[in-house]
Amino acid sequence: MSTPIYNRVALIGLGLIASSMFWAMKRGGLVGTVTGYARSEDTRNTARDIGLCDEIYDTASEAVKDADLVVLCVPVGVMGAVAAEIAPALKEGATITDVGSVKREVIDAVGPHLPGNVHFIPGHPLAGTEHSGPRSGFAELFDNRFTLLVPVEGSDPKATATLRALWEGMGAKVEEMDPDHHDLVLAVTSHAPHLIAYTMVGVADDLRRVTDSEVIKYSAAGFRDFTRIAASDPTMWRDVFLNNKDATLEILGRFTEELFALQRAIRTGDGDHLYDYFTRTRAIRRGIIEAGQDTDAPDFGRSKVKT
Repeated sequence: MSTPIYNRVALIGLGLIASSMFWAMKRGGLVGTVTGYARSEDTRNTARDIGLCDEIYDTASEAVKDADLVVLCVPVGVMGAVAAEIAPALKEGATITDVGSVKREVIDAVGPHLPGNVHFIPGHPLAGTEHSGPRSGFAELFDNRFTLLVPVEGSDPKATATLRALWEGMGAKVEEMDPDHHDLVLAVTSHAPHLIAYTMVGVADDLRRVTDSEVIKYSAAGFRDFTRIAASDPTMWRDVFLNNKDATLEILGRFTEELFALQRAIRTGDGDHLYDYFTRTRAIRRGIIEAGQDTDAPDFGRSKVKT
């Protein structure tokens, strides 16, 4: 076995991303010992039962002791409190990172609690499923997906390079990005689409006379995909929207303008506008496929997801 990238890694929070990181790190022989902690006793017991992490602790402070890398895999809204809890137990020279979908608020919440002798390098793997919990992870989750690293002012280049090597070893393609730009990009590619999916499913639920029969019975791929997205963890997404408020509202404003334009085209029978618009948006799908972030194989909304 080659020399591990980190001798000891602590995963704080044991949901989809943390469990997938564990299996991916072990698959590649990338680390030595992996410790874990979750707030829920049931989650900790489940992790022990399925062999998730080499050691599971009942407090976050115990889990991070002597860790070379600490990964915060908790909802964005509690990262500051968790950072304050573990700060006194952090090893000098340790790297602290996270997997949150928002970066500016995480930096502002976590950074002030960390001692000056550790390296804080926020991160965000652009991978996931609608499933959550310790049983939901699988080693292949990050394969050929992007992970964005967002070094803060004064971040050590060597520590950043080491964290990059870990993510690449787990199969990810890694890029660095400014936190505010990250939050705007994710508002377009993830946050606003999730909110739209929640809204569409909510509309269907309001129409209970059809929801109880036709909408569910005759769901086409488009609506099924909305329901898959809308099944994502509610705590995580509540915190995402509350902590990326400005960027999300900006993108929703632009979405509303586009929607009004399409409404007008439909109302006035402007087929040329609709055709040109759909042609332009179709090209985005081709770009995603060419970038290797999806395939053009038809699955009709029925892809099997590992659980």
